[in-house]
Order: sequence, then structure tokens, then C-alpha cells
Amino acid sequence: MTYLLLKFLHILGATVILGTGAGIAFFMLMAHRSRDAGFVARTAGVVVLADFVFTATAVVLQPVTGYLLLRATGQSLFDAWVIASLVLYVVAGIFWLPVVWMQRRMRDLAGEAAAAGKPLPAAYHKLFRLWFIFGFPGFGSVLAIVWLMIAKPSW
Repeated sequence: MTYLLLKFLHILGATVILGTGAGIAFFMLMAHRSRDAGFVARTAGVVVLADFVFTATAVVLQPVTGYLLLRATGQSLFDAWVIASLVLYVVAGIFWLPVVWMQRRMRDLAGEAAAAGKPLPAAYHKLFRLWFIFGFPGFGSVLAIVWLMIAKPSW
């Protein structure tokens, strides 16, 4: 029973990270394409909240449930696929943490532009480009981790 609960929580965490990441990317991109500063500010506000409530929670719990699953199954923390997953987890974090800051800053810049009745400033557009670029290695790392969790290759 404990094993199944841990496995459920671990899979749920992975799903939350992937789903929230994909949803955030979609909604931020659609808001950005509107070029409406008020809409961007409101969307980015919700995105920042979702990252805090869902992504951050899953990011904290994922290594805990993963470690407990390894112990429950007798697998080693030093298996190649586990080490690769942990390295990719760090890579994802290296790209995700700045993205969280960028989202907050884009929210603030869009809110200021909306309040002043002005278009989105150049600083916003620069951050959006960086945010977009950072999404590929961050999200790609998470996808690779999910594959490793499923395949557990023995290299």
C-alpha cells in the first residue's frame, strides 16, 4: 500500500510539473500575442500564482517521493538512470528559477504599462524572449526525466 501511494504521488507530481509548465507556456504565449498590456499583466499574475502553488509544491515533493520509491523498491541512488534524472532535475531548476523571476518582472512591467495606458515596453519584450528560450531546456529536461522514470534504462 505504501509503495502504491508513493508511486501515485510521484506520478502525480510529474504530471503537475508537466501540466502546469505546458499550461503556463500556452497562456503566457497567448497573452503575449494579444499585445494587450492589461491582459498580459493579469495572465502573468495567474501564472506566477500557479507556479508558486502547483509547480513549486511538486518540485519540492518530487525528489522526496522519488527517494522513498527507490528505497521501497531496493533500487540504488547510483543507478545511471537515477543519476541522469537528478542531473536533468538540476538543469530544469537552473532554467526554471530565472523563469519565475522573469514572469514576475513581466507581470510588473505589463501592469505598469497598462496603468499608464502605454504599450508593452522593450524590457518586457526582451524578458519574454529570454523566458521563451529558457523554456526549451527547462521543459525538455522534465520530459527526459519522465522518460527515464518510465524506461529505467540500464546503461
